[in-house]
Amino acid sequence: MNNPDTITNDAAQPKFPLLLRIAAYFFSYVFHPLFIPLIAAWYLAFIHEGYFIGISQHDKVFILLRVAANTILFPGATILLLKSVGFIKSIFLKSRRERIVPFVAANIFYFWMYLVFHNQPEVPSVLTAFILGIFLASSAGFFANIYYKISMHALGMGALCGLVLVIIYSNSVYPVFPAAMVIFLLTGLVSTSRLMISDHTPFDIYTGIIFGIICQVIAAAFIGINS
Repeated sequence: MNNPDTITNDAAQPKFPLLLRIAAYFFSYVFHPLFIPLIAAWYLAFIHEGYFIGISQHDKVFILLRVAANTILFPGATILLLKSVGFIKSIFLKSRRERIVPFVAANIFYFWMYLVFHNQPEVPSVLTAFILGIFLASSAGFFANIYYKISMHALGMGALCGLVLVIIYSNSVYPVFPAAMVIFLLTGLVSTSRLMISDHTPFDIYTGIIFGIICQVIAAAFIGINS
């Protein structure tokens, strides 16, 4: 008997035009969940002008490199290692069972990154809170994964939405609404892309976005964000 945990609905998926599928893969890869923390850190360091004031370009780049190492390099290497030893069948983690260890590994790296930033006052509190929110969202995804295949892409995009909402709520004196509109649009594009080329349901997507936003709000309230 087939294991329903490993069955995908690819055969039942409607066939979209080639250009739409190419666009869907593009948004899925560029806004892969592993890249979201780095995208957020880059936005805070080089686009938003209110949080990295007084921090040199060199220090900004060093902070981004640390974020990349702990949220892209190490989790990504873990997935490749699991694939090489046959623990998972695909680096795309198509089944809920394959996602268990990567979720745990990512949580370890995210929490370590939070602890490091929390003990370094020169790191803006908004970035520390965002990393904590990513850890909380990943933890929520881990538990949701027990019952259904929550979208990790949606968790990541929800975290970005939560970040800009937290910044807006903190009464930032710098313009945030243009970035917020771009992020909301990208969230819609990424979510639509996952519905087109994966076996996710709308419920997987919506709950991922909601969890991502809620976890950012909780983290911001816990840390305290200075506008």
